[in-house]
Amino acid sequence: MGLSRLAALHGVATSYSPSPDVTVSVPDDTVIAVLAALGVDAGTPADVRKCLAAAESRSRLLPPTVVVWAGEPLPPALAGLPPGSTVTVEPEPSDLSGHPAGRPPAPLSMRSRAAAPAEPAAPGEPAPEAAPAPGAAPVGAMTPPGDETAAAPATGGSAPAWWIPPPPGVHRIHVRTPDNRRATATLVAAPPRLPQPPEGTHGFLVQLYSLLSARSWGMGDLGDLADLAAWAGRSVGSGFVQVNPLHAAVPGKPTDPSPYRPSSRRFPDPVHLHVESIPEYGHVRDRAALDDLRQDAAALSEAVLNKGTLIDRDAVWELKRQALELVAQVPLTPGRRADYCDFLAEQGQALEDHALWCALAEVHGPDWHTWPEALRAPRSPGTARARSELLDRVDFHCRLAWLTAGQLAAAQRAAEDAGMGVGIVHDLAVGVHPAGADTWSQQEAFAHGMSVGAPPDAFNARGQDWGLPPWRPDVLAATGYAAYRGLLRGLLAHAGALRIDHVMGLFRLWWVPEGRPPTDGTYVAYDAEAMLAVLVLEAHRAGTSVVGEDLGTVAPGVREALARRGVLGTSVLWFERDWEGDGRPLAPEEWRRDCLATATTHDLPSTAARLTGDHVTLRHRLGLLTRSLEEELTADLTDTAEWLALLARLRMLPEGDGDEEAAVRAVHRFLRRTPARMTGVWLPDTVGDRRPQNLPGTWDQYPNWRLPIADPEGHPVTLEEITASPRLHGLMEVLRPGKPHTAPPGERRP
Repeated sequence: MGLSRLAALHGVATSYSPSPDVTVSVPDDTVIAVLAALGVDAGTPADVRKCLAAAESRSRLLPPTVVVWAGEPLPPALAGLPPGSTVTVEPEPSDLSGHPAGRPPAPLSMRSRAAAPAEPAAPGEPAPEAAPAPGAAPVGAMTPPGDETAAAPATGGSAPAWWIPPPPGVHRIHVRTPDNRRATATLVAAPPRLPQPPEGTHGFLVQLYSLLSARSWGMGDLGDLADLAAWAGRSVGSGFVQVNPLHAAVPGKPTDPSPYRPSSRRFPDPVHLHVESIPEYGHVRDRAALDDLRQDAAALSEAVLNKGTLIDRDAVWELKRQALELVAQVPLTPGRRADYCDFLAEQGQALEDHALWCALAEVHGPDWHTWPEALRAPRSPGTARARSELLDRVDFHCRLAWLTAGQLAAAQRAAEDAGMGVGIVHDLAVGVHPAGADTWSQQEAFAHGMSVGAPPDAFNARGQDWGLPPWRPDVLAATGYAAYRGLLRGLLAHAGALRIDHVMGLFRLWWVPEGRPPTDGTYVAYDAEAMLAVLVLEAHRAGTSVVGEDLGTVAPGVREALARRGVLGTSVLWFERDWEGDGRPLAPEEWRRDCLATATTHDLPSTAARLTGDHVTLRHRLGLLTRSLEEELTADLTDTAEWLALLARLRMLPEGDGDEEAAVRAVHRFLRRTPARMTGVWLPDTVGDRRPQNLPGTWDQYPNWRLPIADPEGHPVTLEEITASPRLHGLMEVLRPGKPHTAPPGERRP
């Protein structure tokens, strides 16, 4: 009983329900291990009693982070303050709030509110003076009334009358009670909802590495992304292009090709650079060396496109690294130098740490746990000496981050210039590699010895371990979610929208102790209000929408909470059935409106493979089926037949049975008829590709994350061939009947 109470106080579940009628108890050893990762010693009954007594006796006037939503009632932490308490809000620095440095944020409204008289205190109770923190520039000093009206909403039904709403931002809040208790916390003031994309917009979903053009260096790059966006917006009226995570990878031989297990989510990987687009490229003196590298790059592309070779990220990076070393020798022009210096100042310590990790990894290998002891902490004296010794390499990696950010910005500009209402949709992976830059530079923020995964369910009886260390919710709250805010700000800087993988992780994550099977994990809760508030705030500042991947097991109330804040969901056609009724496919009008609707994702079969059953035979060849091939094919055929029958009844399949290309068009006609705000077309579907980009449950049995887009026969096709494909144009006609090629001016992002 004591262990359960202690676990509950720290957000650690002692049981979970894989289905509504089943409850599974979590092993005590798991609970103890997870609590230890949170800094709580529960190894013995005496330890449990001691920690429980300490936790239950601890009294906080405010939690470490407080959330207020614009126009909504105050949270209990503020609404329940003792009458007569003085509340002072200290605004965030102006350079973080989006205002020019040196000017106070929203000076007119903030100073006006600061000067406005507070509500009178209750009869007989003097209102204490505001007590701003030393050096603070308070938004306002607020004293709640001394009677039951303190929590009553002000005119308009939101916060009480004494509350002076601060502008959106991350502030510091100081509280002093009448009995002189004091507290300081981070205050996240967020708009109530995210910006929304234009209604009925459609676009492409693509794994960027798989999109080779005639000019690629062995894999798709940011130049190809900009070109695809420019073409798609102008030629087929697309409103967005969604890509895989472009996070920095952990270097290795071989490098883990998965974009969902990066070294850092904060900074992009320079392997995506289009080298020739860098302004200094044209001024490299050693042209012969560059020409040799370009010839080698052309040979890489030729091997992938015409000889059946897999995409080799390491080979691509080796060529690009050599070229970038030459480019870095070219002096920057004054304007470029000023821009680079601004970038360094803006990114600050986070970029310096990332670049230093990259430099140290070149010397000592990519796993910082194996580095010399003196280098395993980013603030150690040994690390400081290494920074001085590796200054040139640190600057090189800082410059690569700057160049990559510049090309990300160029891709978004190309999308906007082409009339896209959204632009580039970037992807946020659920976590990072345990040996990478983020876990080294932010060691205190991660729960070491734990891994994120998924519990056992109907699709995977053994559960899943993704090998990604989770963030500690207590450290996030104590630091005002600084790491999370910095991550989002970096990703959103050059995005039209953001996709969040496993968005349910904003609420809870399945933690698996190291060395134990996923079945021995448990859920750990996060402060969803704070996670959502930071997300809404940063997206509001960037003017971007957010799409959450909410497939799989979703706890009750999560989708509703996300929808309330404007986070779109993800609806995949084959999963949209009346699961609480007869199980039949949902009619288009029954789909939810606030979602990205699509026929497939990077983890699922292509539409052609689904329609033909090729995905079943592929899994059979790899030994992944849990039933006989005949049983699996029969079940798959039944599932597909139900959908085709619905398409036929809705007169979306005039060509009849047996025409695969027509059936793919019919599927997208159906998607277009749903009320979904966004419709995504898997780019390989436009040319009939049958191969999945990733086959979950495989490692070396299948070339995950290394395949170029191909035609139905498996022959790779280039960006130029894709955009000229009659099959693509026939499919896109389905999605834009009567639609203009560009978004109306009022729907374009400013």
